[in-house]
Amino acid sequence: MLQRRKFIKNTGLLVLAHGLISNKKINFLENPAIKIGIQLYSVRDVIFKQPVEILKQLAEYGYKNVEHANYAQRKFYGFKAIEFKKILDDIGLKMISGHTVLDTKHINWKDKTFTDEWKYTLEDAAILNQEYVISPWMDEGVRKDYNKLQEILEVFNKCGELCKTYKLTFGYHNHNFEFKEKLNNQLIYDIILQNTDPKLVVQQLDIGNMYGVGGRAMDYINKYPNRFPSLHVKDEIKVEKGEMNDGYESTILGNGEVKPIEVCKLALLKGGSKHFIVEQESYQGKTSMECAKINLEKLKIIKSF
Repeated sequence: MLQRRKFIKNTGLLVLAHGLISNKKINFLENPAIKIGIQLYSVRDVIFKQPVEILKQLAEYGYKNVEHANYAQRKFYGFKAIEFKKILDDIGLKMISGHTVLDTKHINWKDKTFTDEWKYTLEDAAILNQEYVISPWMDEGVRKDYNKLQEILEVFNKCGELCKTYKLTFGYHNHNFEFKEKLNNQLIYDIILQNTDPKLVVQQLDIGNMYGVGGRAMDYINKYPNRFPSLHVKDEIKVEKGEMNDGYESTILGNGEVKPIEVCKLALLKGGSKHFIVEQESYQGKTSMECAKINLEKLKIIKSF
């Protein structure tokens, strides 16, 4: 009976998602169930110089949501949480998620509790009304030892429980090592997916980071349905070195090999995705802001699914 109920529930979700993406009257950019944003790392060359002006410009382009990549000494881009929230509110932007590494230094290993420093991270994220607090890295020492990896994944689950007390959700963001490094004959990313509780730890799938080492976003969405509520929407082109020394760098959506629009389509249908965060780290002669504007225009095609 339980399996039957689960089947009916999942089937219903797929039917709903299919209706969502096949109805041409629904605008992907305006549907309240879907949130389009930009990872501010995309404009890292200018946002530290003129943070308020850059945020205003992004809002003028049409962005309604942002994801931060700078939190240090309890400040976001130089502003305290309450100050930064007012700036965003005045501009009309929402900070839906943010990247802050959950490091081994944030954990009291004897009882696997969390330091005050990490709790401050969650407090400040809550002030900004973030939905997700996302850790975008894993120490090399942890990922080289299966037992240590299991320990950190247990910590991830515990952090998910802690985040709930702040009305937040904890998440993990991949780079490329997860799709090339193995322990016990398993890829790191599969170990992460299989040992984190989806009710406690969401996965933010960076569809570009994985590409240069053979990871394919559509394969993982099919393999682990409903596990990816957040996506980093990115495209990749072949170059000599690349951002992560794997021969690829990010580019304007649609100009590379990743087929990001097709990935987004599957993510809507099967991945459980609701956050679509644009990110570009290399610009091929354009400015970072020009790329940010063009990438949002590229996503408008999704309204015609």
